[in-house]
Amino acid sequence: MQKAVEFTYNGKTLRGMLHLPEGVSEKVPMVVMFHGFTGNKVESHFIFVKMSRALEKVGIGSVRFDFYGSGESDGDFSEMTFSGELEDARQILDFVKRQPTTDVERIGLLGLSMGGAIAGIIARERKEDVKALVLWAPAFNMPELIMGEGARQYGAIMESLGYVDIGGLKLDRAFVEDIAKFNIFELSRGYEGKVLIVHGTNDEAIEYRISDRILQEVYGDNAFRVTIEGADHTFKNLEWERKAIEESVKFFERELKG
Repeated sequence: MQKAVEFTYNGKTLRGMLHLPEGVSEKVPMVVMFHGFTGNKVESHFIFVKMSRALEKVGIGSVRFDFYGSGESDGDFSEMTFSGELEDARQILDFVKRQPTTDVERIGLLGLSMGGAIAGIIARERKEDVKALVLWAPAFNMPELIMGEGARQYGAIMESLGYVDIGGLKLDRAFVEDIAKFNIFELSRGYEGKVLIVHGTNDEAIEYRISDRILQEVYGDNAFRVTIEGADHTFKNLEWERKAIEESVKFFERELKG
């Protein structure tokens, strides 16, 4: 069962989708899903929808919201910053905790790409609330990408106009100035729950070696990785998608229900 939900904070309305197992009559484990940079609550080839429906089948609910400036939530993409998405994520987690069907002792996070960076930081900040964490192709190196390759590719345009056009979306200078302040590796260190990283070896956006760094520098023995040979950044192939979803559902079943 799924239904549209929304809430407002600081004058901003965020819109999302709540999924619950059919016939639920008691509190259930919940997974909070954070989409990636330029993404939305559906995500590429509807992988977030498919993940939510797979969780329903094993008795786990989920919530997936559009961050402010993305999808159907209020705001324009040009207003989006990493700090802003972090605050959205905090508010989304609080929204989930308020739901009468949520077992607040059994909440997990799942983040894709930059949503994985958001999830990593939130899991550390709110480790008393987050029992398990799944990271799909996590962009912990997002500041380095923006300040490195991004600056080389778009720096002159940004300097001239104060924004760049990325596929019809206006990325403002404020995003660049904001994300430069973050060390996502450091801010994610200290989470004590179990972590699953799912990453493709042919990820064109976040190189596979980044998850090596995350395992070594951030989570150590608390984490393990599922490698998907040949997979791209968002698992755009039926077999890659199946493996990402199946392994993640299995992990959440074990950590939130076992």
